[in-house]
Amino acid sequence: MSCGLALTIALAMSNPAVALAAEQPPAAVGAPVSVAGEPLFADIIARSGALKSVVDGWSASKAADDAVFFTSQAFTGFKTQADALADLDMQGHLILKERGTDGDLKCILRGISEDIPKKIAAVQAAATPAERAVALSELSYLLNDNVEVITAPPQPEV
Repeated sequence: MSCGLALTIALAMSNPAVALAAEQPPAAVGAPVSVAGEPLFADIIARSGALKSVVDGWSASKAADDAVFFTSQAFTGFKTQADALADLDMQGHLILKERGTDGDLKCILRGISEDIPKKIAAVQAAATPAERAVALSELSYLLNDNVEVITAPPQPEV
């Protein structure tokens, strides 16, 4: 059994949306297929949109400039949710890899999965309000990108 398949099985057991997505029939050869309606990918879209709204709210209110912000329940809860989202993005990557479909989306989901913790760390490491504003903006952009890459109409292979 390949490591990817073993990891997919382990992740599928931890989240029912993964099992539902993995049960979808493979795409017809050469036909672009949107995964946006599949349960796992719809969950990623919903979570990314919700987290982006939180980040945008922090940017508008300058909440992250408060000295106790990073120890607040709001931030620690957000970080937990963002880590879960990163895990879902990796699960999406593994499912697409196992299906052998959509190379671009597969790679993008892996990259987003790896970038979410880095962007959160950048927010925490920002030394000034201006640097924090940039870091929050980049995190917001990444969360938005997570939605848009899944909902974009699939393009045929060239």
